[in-house]
Amino acid sequence: MKKFLFVLCLFQVVYLSAQQTEYVDFKRLEANVGFYVDSSQVWGNGVYEFKVLKSVDSIFIDAKTMSFNQVTLLEESSDGFEYKNDGDKLWLKHSFQKGKEYKLFLDYIATPKKALYFLKRKEDWNIWTQGQGKYTSNWLPSFDDVNEKVEFDLSVTFDEAYAVLANGKLDSISSLNNYKTWHYNMKKPMSSYLVALAIGKYDAKKEVSKSGVPIELYYYPEDSAKVEPTYRYTKQMFDFLEEEIGFAYPWQNYKQVPVHDFLYAGMENTSLTIFSDAFMVDDIGFNDKNYVNVNAHELAHQWFGDLVTASSGEHHWLQEGFATYYALLAEKEVFGKDYFDFKLYNSAQDLARQDQAGDGTSLLNPKSSSLTFYQRGAWVLYALRQHVGDAVFKKAVTSYLEKHQFSNVETKDFISEVERLSGKSLQAFVKTWITNKAFPFEAAIRTIYQDSEYIQEYTQVNCEANSSKCAEYLKYYVSDDAKVKVIAQRPQLIDAATFQNGLKVRQAISTYLKYVPKNLKPEYESLLDDKSYITIENALYNLWTSFPTERSKYLSKTRNIEGFNDKNVKLLWLVLHLNTPDYNSDRKGDILAELLDYTNDYRNADLRMNAFRYLKLMNACNDLCKSNLEQAKSHHNWRMVKFAKDMLNELNNPKK
Repeated sequence: MKKFLFVLCLFQVVYLSAQQTEYVDFKRLEANVGFYVDSSQVWGNGVYEFKVLKSVDSIFIDAKTMSFNQVTLLEESSDGFEYKNDGDKLWLKHSFQKGKEYKLFLDYIATPKKALYFLKRKEDWNIWTQGQGKYTSNWLPSFDDVNEKVEFDLSVTFDEAYAVLANGKLDSISSLNNYKTWHYNMKKPMSSYLVALAIGKYDAKKEVSKSGVPIELYYYPEDSAKVEPTYRYTKQMFDFLEEEIGFAYPWQNYKQVPVHDFLYAGMENTSLTIFSDAFMVDDIGFNDKNYVNVNAHELAHQWFGDLVTASSGEHHWLQEGFATYYALLAEKEVFGKDYFDFKLYNSAQDLARQDQAGDGTSLLNPKSSSLTFYQRGAWVLYALRQHVGDAVFKKAVTSYLEKHQFSNVETKDFISEVERLSGKSLQAFVKTWITNKAFPFEAAIRTIYQDSEYIQEYTQVNCEANSSKCAEYLKYYVSDDAKVKVIAQRPQLIDAATFQNGLKVRQAISTYLKYVPKNLKPEYESLLDDKSYITIENALYNLWTSFPTERSKYLSKTRNIEGFNDKNVKLLWLVLHLNTPDYNSDRKGDILAELLDYTNDYRNADLRMNAFRYLKLMNACNDLCKSNLEQAKSHHNWRMVKFAKDMLNELNNPKK
């Protein structure tokens, strides 16, 4: 054993400079998993199949803080096989022979501190995974190295009253007592960070793409009215991306599921996108913040990230830049070219501001910001398409995917394909758009300006420099975005006619015209009827502030409006109610209790934080409020943790 430990330590050092994928190829894991939910534990067992590429005496599987009941090499001669679990990796010692295939049986229990979350939504469990950046190896023995691609086939056992989702196709369901086991077959390999589970009380709407791919859209049963607006354009965008990319959707089906208190907007797990239930919206909420962009982005990742995966952080833009660009193309298909041009223009402005702040980096810097990876990456593809033409660009993308499907890629893999098909050297292009630290802002604006009358009109609007023309801009310009720009710069120009514009312009009025002139009172009051929760929230507060004698009227009109999932309108209404003495004065205790209830741990994080903010603003954060803040310090979402710590510090150490 001492000799084994010495070899093991030496081997760990060797692998610091050499990837294990040079020595072994893990092909498939057929796993069974279940849960001890009250203790947040995962139990599992399964068989790994792998092939040795070079003879070696030790290999490993990533396994964070797991306990192994059994680790067995399933072959006729397993003499000399030993294993060691060091709390981070499961090390396997054996005389592994080049070209030989092996099977390994594992039986384990894990108590994951991250990557898999046991949450309660109301009284029901909502269990979900987030492997990217936190690693699936916290709950499933797997691989933190994205270059190791495996076919993960999961069978999941849980309470029969729930829906259980995982990657791949559901082959069968077996039952025993009050439990079911859902058997999923992936069929194709993927990186471990894309392995996913989602368990909860769900119903599903099912569609089929033009090419015959099943599309499953999940939702909480009580959210049936939100299904259409939330998943609006899903099939249209799926069909568009298949045709635009020129490579058939590479997986057996596509599932999307909202979860409680997700860490991010969405995650592109292979064939199973998990997203924040904050994006579950009704018809009104759709107009303010909808799921369309996140929907398209995570769908595009099924090709760019899931099918072909960047080999390292240096090439991360090959995932996020591509997904951002193709999501914009899908939105262009839905909302039109002006929308597409305006989004690109704004991202160029954001990138320029990042450079001005000294935070710009090369696109190949693994420590670049999300803005760089996502938006600059998208700009690279837009500019490259302009540079080589549509036909060459599309052929290059298709060929790139065909050559590197189910494998890992670097930037040169894509660029060389474009060079081959275009017959052009892209050395200067790569330097300007990819490797240089500064984003080529002037070239970007020049490119989009020449191609977009919409951007030409928008950039002409500068009320601060041309104040005499501002009223004319507001009256005659067709572009809503141009009018919003005028309103932001000169809100005093708003008159009764300005209210005759559409939803976007009226939302800008509610945002920038905070004190309501008496002569515009009737028009401003009409904003409370708009199909926009942002407009209603802004208008309610501004009217309540501007006309104290009519506060009860505004509260009565908006008393049944909740707003988004974070109840933006409802929370404001509760606070205004508490600060309007003559409005339902006998209900103040109930109203405060309702506001405090929104700070409880079974509520969504965004809702809780908003409720905490209002209570602090009113100096009404009582013992229950502070107790809930203390509890929030152990929340799984770092934003909630930071918020709770900061607010408690401010409450306990008030500024004099």
